[in-house]
Parts: sequence; structure tokens; C-alpha cells
Amino acid sequence: MTRLPRVVIAAPASGQGKTTVATGLMAALRARGLTVSGHKVGPDYIDPGYHAVATGRPGRNLDPHLQGEERIVPLLRHGANVPAPADIAVIEGVMGLHDGAIGREGFASTAHVARLTRSPVLLVVDVSGASRSIGALVHGFAGYDPELTIAGVILNKVGSETHEAEVRQAVARTGVPVLGALRRDASLDTPSRHLGLVPAAERGAAARRTVDALGGQLARAVDLDAVLAVARHAPELPAGQWRPAEEVPRLPPVTVAVAGGSAFTFRYAETDELLAAAGLRVVPVDPLRDEELPPECAGLYLGGGFPEVYAAELSANARLRDAVGRAARGGMPVVAECAGLLYLCRDLDGHPMTGVLDASARMTGRLTLGYREAVAAGSSLLAEPGTVVTGPETVVTGHEFHRTRVEYGGDRVPAWRFRPRPSRPHGLDATVEEGVVDGNLHASYLHVHWAGHPALAARFVTAAARYAGVPAPAIRNC
Repeated sequence: MTRLPRVVIAAPASGQGKTTVATGLMAALRARGLTVSGHKVGPDYIDPGYHAVATGRPGRNLDPHLQGEERIVPLLRHGANVPAPADIAVIEGVMGLHDGAIGREGFASTAHVARLTRSPVLLVVDVSGASRSIGALVHGFAGYDPELTIAGVILNKVGSETHEAEVRQAVARTGVPVLGALRRDASLDTPSRHLGLVPAAERGAAARRTVDALGGQLARAVDLDAVLAVARHAPELPAGQWRPAEEVPRLPPVTVAVAGGSAFTFRYAETDELLAAAGLRVVPVDPLRDEELPPECAGLYLGGGFPEVYAAELSANARLRDAVGRAARGGMPVVAECAGLLYLCRDLDGHPMTGVLDASARMTGRLTLGYREAVAAGSSLLAEPGTVVTGPETVVTGHEFHRTRVEYGGDRVPAWRFRPRPSRPHGLDATVEEGVVDGNLHASYLHVHWAGHPALAARFVTAAARYAGVPAPAIRNC
């Protein structure tokens, strides 16, 4: 058993200020000289980017749907120990405290992760539209789940000293302490667009200034000593840490490229760690700027991001588009998720892309969002038909999050078949086919966390080694 000071930042609903408080708290604690590990409940890529700016180390996700309940504590411990042991872990929640996967009784909610990690919860409450009623709200949250400890409240968007005093007096009746109060400050708002906040990687120095300002605000408005006391009273965690080297075969050095830059900001930190643990040289490639793939490249991972925002610039980089097209048609292993899928199409909103797929992509006004349970529709780079060996279940868990649509021009072998949600009729007639596979190419809208499904990573690295002509073990049937 080992002790890790930790705290979960939660809220009654979305839009209450969790990201503001969590990111500012990380920055304020780091400014005190502490080593802080930042984590995000759920599949979100954007908030961990701001956590990384605040902490100076990779932002991490904790998601029972994507990773499996049994991996949550090992992944928390991994994130808190890599690249160096942290003094405290700050875990930002998702949506409302008890809101999780639809139809699954709060599975993968912030409360679920708080229970799995035995972490105390700080409740962030937007008080701009109420005063004494906040006491009733806190009272309800404090007593709703006896397995959770609501250890404190942070008031957000306080209007005045009088307003703050009224709210504090009401909350005091609940026995839950108020650990801080933030005034309204529009200057600290982070710009947003169609899928949420603009990623920190796109904002550069502006993101650093925003995070520094949030850290200063939290240091003034929140009792950091009280927060640390709460975190240090978190109970011990079971021993056992996620180790990527135990999940993938060790291979001779092979070079693989991973898409990065402003258009491709969505990639989980553990993806790179799994590839590196297999002995691969992981080389970032910016499709907006770089004109060639790295020398002797034997694999390409195109993750998520915002290619629709940068379609013209991506199209203008014809040399890299051509290089990717030649590599994919030549049999190089290529995995493309969401943004990567769009980049492989003939065009995106009329702008020429790589043309690897007989498909056209465009922006729509419809948001596609949700967890998925999928099986492989056919033999592919990542999986064998119908099975992924992850335990008692034979499914791949992932999520979708986009406002684009891909229209395919001809016959295709789909990458995945989605399981219907529990609330929908079961059977093949309710199954959705998605993505495309073709030889060593696997492209789909589905985002999969490879720490939760390491067999996919093992198949990719093995395929890259074989493409490079170096000895590789048999591909695991997954």
C-alpha cells in the first residue's frame, strides 16, 4: 500500500468552472514548489493539454469505459510517478459529479472514479444565480452517495462580498467547509469553438499566460493549505502501477511517425509510451509544416484534432500529403483516428487531402458524441474479426466526438461494428458499421485508449517491425 495525496475537482453540472479551478489549482500548487500530477476523468483531450501547461508534465486521463475499472488505480499511480514522483495528484472531473455513460447508472462518472481511487472530492459550484439555495445543493451532494467524501466547496462566480458571505453562511449549515471563493473575471475565460475549448497547443504563449493568471487567482482565492490537508488525508492506494513495457513486445529499433502540431493535438500520452516501450523511435510530424516523413519510417499514427480548422493549410502542404499517400499505398502500417480519417480522404470541405481513401469529408451542424462498444468487422491491422481479447468481454471500448461526416465512394470493409446502447434494441439490425480497413491501413472515427487495449498497440508495433524487415513475434490474436 502506498500513499498519494490526491483530490478530485467535481461540480453539480457542466459549465460550473471545473477546468478553471482544476487548472488554476495545479498551477498554484506548482508555483509553491510542489510537483503536481494532472488527471482528467473521461475521454477529453483538451483539458489535459491545459493540465500539462500547468504542471509541466503530461496530462493524463482516467476513464473506466476506455481503460477498464481495474486499470484506473494503476494508471493514476503511473501518471503520478512518471516522469518523477508527484507530491499531489489533482483529478478534474467530467460533467456533473454523478453523470456517466448513458443507461449505465453513472458508470465512468466522476463519482465512479472517485470511488475507485478513494479520493476526496472538492465541489466547484457556480453561485452566480443563487445564494442561500447553494446550502441545500451542497447538503444534497454531501449525503447522496455515502461512499463519497465531499471534503470541501469552492464557490465560483461570486458577485460581491455580501453575496459571498450569504452563501458561506448557508453552506456552513451542511458541515462541508468552503475552501475558497472566486469572483467573476471574464478576462480569464478561455476561447472556445465547435468542440469546446481551443487546445492549449494551438494557443502557444497565450495558453501559458492564461494558466499563469489562473494560478495566481486560485492562490489568492483558495485556501491552498486546506486543499493540501484534504489531499493528504486521502487513504492509501493498493500497490501496483501500470507499466507499458509489460504490455507490448520488445522489438529492435524501428521508426514510427505520430501526427502532431496544431491540427493534430489529440493523442493520449500512454500511446507514445507504449510505442517507446516496444523499442520504437517515436518521431512527431506536423502535417502543417513538415514536408516528409522521417527517414526509414515504418509506421504512421494519425490521431485526432481539428483538421477542419486547418483544411486549407493541410491541403497546401502537398509534399507531405503525397508522402503519406505513397506510404499508405505502399503498405506502411497506418492507424488513423477521427482527424486522421479526414486527412486520408480525397478532400475535406473541398480542400484536397491525401486521397488514400475513396471518400469525401465535410463539416456538418450535427454533433456526434458518445461512448461506443465495438467489435472488429474484419481482419485488420489492429484486430481480428469480432474479437479483441481484453478479458471476459470481446469488445473494444472507445468514443466518438466530431461534427464532420465522411461519405465513402465505393465498397469498403468497415473497421468496426458498434454495439447498440443498452436502451436500444439488440441485434445486427441495430449495429452501426464505421471506418475502413485496407491491408495495413486502419481508419475510423473511433478513439481508442491503447492503455485499455494494449493488444492493439502490440499489433501495430509488430506490423511496423515487419514492414521494416526486422524480426518480430507473431501478431497477437486480438
